[in-house]
Amino acid sequence: MRNDVIADDQASGLRQMKKQMVKVISVTGGKGGVGKTNVTLNLAMALAQLGKKVLVLDADLGLANCDVMLGLRVEKNLSHLLAGTATLDDILVEGPFGIKIVPATSGSQNMTELSQVEHASLIRAFSELQTPVDVLLVDTAAGISDMVLSFSRASQDVLVVVCDEPSSITDAYALMKILSRDHGVDKFKIVANMVRSLKEGHELFAKLTRVTDRFLDVSLELVATVPHDENVRKAARKQKAFIEAFPKTPASMAIKTLALKAVKWPLPSSASGHLEFFLEQLVQPQSD
Repeated sequence: MRNDVIADDQASGLRQMKKQMVKVISVTGGKGGVGKTNVTLNLAMALAQLGKKVLVLDADLGLANCDVMLGLRVEKNLSHLLAGTATLDDILVEGPFGIKIVPATSGSQNMTELSQVEHASLIRAFSELQTPVDVLLVDTAAGISDMVLSFSRASQDVLVVVCDEPSSITDAYALMKILSRDHGVDKFKIVANMVRSLKEGHELFAKLTRVTDRFLDVSLELVATVPHDENVRKAARKQKAFIEAFPKTPASMAIKTLALKAVKWPLPSSASGHLEFFLEQLVQPQSD
């Protein structure tokens, strides 16, 4: 194929991406063990069942686990992309219901400390992505590292997963405090996870809002109450998402309800939803 034809094809692909509005949702939680990755993957599949083209970015760059939870075989990951031996399209792994996953690496501290050149490679990789995407779900790492904060501040919607434990509530509050105070994020969507009843979910949300209303200038919205469900554990042992293994179980029904809400959340009014913009925002030097 002639170079001019290749250049035309690439330009055409970029123009198409420019036109595409991508909904970017980060899923975070402050601490580990709250079920954040489970929520991310099952929400991705529920959105796919609604006809959306969903891409999941495993943003726990040094301790990846999205592929492990689904029992997927990964031959290439982000480290190959950054080494220049694969494109972003090359490393995508297909999961249940056609969702695509960008696999990170596991046990690599280097991935948590990317250089400016590596950041630029990521930006270029997303701008050249040929795979069509409607929704990008970002499964962040636990804690309040710079990477977690950057992913969250660059998303249009921030889902904060909490469970009814003092440390979960405290860590979720700390995350929202930093995002609101230092990065201008003032709206958060709350997922009450692993609760014993709908009432307990609302009580958990009330505990959180009592603290945020007193000390922070933020708006919280309870978007899902996901019940404690033994089938979640059973599905994990099978290395399957519970929405696939047990589609009628209470946790699955709660996630499907969340997906119905998520498809109605407004799309960006400008190209701010474009993946290239998302990653440009992600790696911008912070002046605040």
